[in-house]
Amino acid sequence: MANSVEPTTVNTSTPQTTVQQLIARSNRLGADARNTNYAGGNTSAKGTETDPVTGGPVELLWVKGSGGDLGTLTPSGLAVLRMDRLLALAGVYPGVEREDEMVAAFDFCLHGRGGAAPSIDTAMHGLVDAAHVDHLHPDSGISLATATDGEALTMECFGDRVVWVPWRRPGFQLGLDIAAIKQANPQAIGCILGGHGITAWGDTSDACEANSLEIIRTAEAFLIEHGASEPFGSTVAGFEALPAAERLARAAVLAPIIRGLASTDRAQVGHFTDAPVVLEFLASEKLERLGGLGTSCPDHFLRTKVRPMIVDLPAATPIDDVVARLKELHVAYRDDYRGYYERNAKPDSPAMRGADPAIVLVPGVGMFSFGANKQTARVASEFYINAINVMRGAEAVSTYSPIAEAEKFRIEYWGLEEAKLQRMPKAKPLATRIAFVTGAGSGIGRAIAHRLAAEGACVVVADLNAESAATVAAEIGSTDVAVAVTVDVTDEKQVATALAAGILAFGGIDLVVNNAGLSISKPLLDTTEHDWDLQHDVMAKGSFLVAREAARAMIGQRMGGDIIYISSKNAFFAGPNNVAYGAAKADQAHQVRLLAAELGEHSIRVNGINPDGVVRGSGIFAKGWGAQRAAVYGVAEEDLGAFYAQRTLLKREVLPEHVAAAVFVLTAGDLSLTTGLHIPVDAGVAAAFLR
Repeated sequence: MANSVEPTTVNTSTPQTTVQQLIARSNRLGADARNTNYAGGNTSAKGTETDPVTGGPVELLWVKGSGGDLGTLTPSGLAVLRMDRLLALAGVYPGVEREDEMVAAFDFCLHGRGGAAPSIDTAMHGLVDAAHVDHLHPDSGISLATATDGEALTMECFGDRVVWVPWRRPGFQLGLDIAAIKQANPQAIGCILGGHGITAWGDTSDACEANSLEIIRTAEAFLIEHGASEPFGSTVAGFEALPAAERLARAAVLAPIIRGLASTDRAQVGHFTDAPVVLEFLASEKLERLGGLGTSCPDHFLRTKVRPMIVDLPAATPIDDVVARLKELHVAYRDDYRGYYERNAKPDSPAMRGADPAIVLVPGVGMFSFGANKQTARVASEFYINAINVMRGAEAVSTYSPIAEAEKFRIEYWGLEEAKLQRMPKAKPLATRIAFVTGAGSGIGRAIAHRLAAEGACVVVADLNAESAATVAAEIGSTDVAVAVTVDVTDEKQVATALAAGILAFGGIDLVVNNAGLSISKPLLDTTEHDWDLQHDVMAKGSFLVAREAARAMIGQRMGGDIIYISSKNAFFAGPNNVAYGAAKADQAHQVRLLAAELGEHSIRVNGINPDGVVRGSGIFAKGWGAQRAAVYGVAEEDLGAFYAQRTLLKREVLPEHVAAAVFVLTAGDLSLTTGLHIPVDAGVAAAFLR
């Protein structure tokens, strides 16, 4: 089936200026959540540059590539295509039933090497006769796009400046449709895409951006002026938001349980929000109906699944009853999702990817969202908030009417979407694992936190020193990979609070490293009761409190887990002038054995690591322990590391990174059947060999 497309008007400014303008416009639009969601939408510009082969002019299209984000877009995120070849594709287009083949054809239109892969929306940008095109997913625009009478509302809102385009799956045919609509409506600045979003255009970058913002802001004003005061209906008694402290406490208890359910098919990382917009929706009389209809914009439901799992109990329902109901609802959700797949799957459809919910709504508490990493889970939450805003807008002026289930399935299980998933890099060994490391503000704990994060884990950096914890978390990266908590491990309430904060940050807990410690080196007769109590409180009692609280969450989560004790060579070796420290470490070492025996039935593995002589980078040695031990052995403090190394079998100095490596080995999967083990990391101290 042949098609004809009018030659496209191009911008004759220099390529550098065109690209700079495109990037600046994209970043401005993407920085405002009212304009588009994260990684949603795309922008483009057309222009002319010199062909390095012919020396003559060549007309090009620069368009945001697949998977990029407008707010952070850089030139490397653009696909660059030759306009003559792109327009020629219309002549060989085989029709809507085979339009997926056109994505591969875009590769034959590329200009030069490098750049991003062209997205499915490339046709829209290339075929529309305008020098600049924006395709965005604003809540206000999608509200009109998903209203039952969206076409009439679009005319009422914009007159003939914005044209309605009935729902069509993104692809080459949609590009042809919009190109024809623009050609037939020269007065129009853009269009509303039914069920989906908006597209705007302009002869200059500034004009295109102004047109996009006019559509978005005009739709916002229209919804406010014409919208009902209570689009979600009245508030349901008993479903109102709980007080903040009670809400967060309940969320921390429920999060690991919900995460475990949401990880039935594959492990997930979680995110929690109790934003006012969420709590309002959860308390509304339309929650069940609207939630059951699911999201509409493809960017939304690809992240959130077609619909959420909704707890249908009042906010103050006893926790045990909520947990029991969650398990029932999860079984029903999986059955429903399997039915959705079986109703819509074709013989060549990709296999079902997983039947667990990505969004779980708990009235009075908030929203739990899940993904393969923290960023994905957080973005799913943001997208569902977009969907709530869309539902509010549509219900305010009409009735919310998302695209049909079959259309959602076509996109969720699109061959192109499957190919994109298959291209994703292999996950790191500790991907999806959530680690809680005590004493992580310095020394061994800092090295462990860095190593676990480098291997893919989300890390809760716990330390008595808030500034140190914050510094290490910032070194590791954003709050999508590391958060800091302040905790005195001797305080039962502080331990519970710190673990709850970590659970709320990432959805649960999988891996605990009991590393917090201190040491005072004194002979028996000089060791005070305070010396003894302090060391046992921090290491023996502190490890017990952290392990107990973490195990409580792990057992409810039902995903197994790891608890690692950073003990010491001194747990097994009778060193001089060291009774309090050695006894506390021996206590920790036996906790490993006791907890391994007790927690094995829950698939929680408990192991220990026994370092020795970790001088460089050690927080303990820097706080006086080094000077004390140097005095005991009669060496200069600066020579202590070398002294320890020379008394070992390997004659090597032990560093914090060596201990961190042992933690990784124990938790990365190759020793999945190992529990109750103590690993020496001491370069070989024969007197501490385990017998």
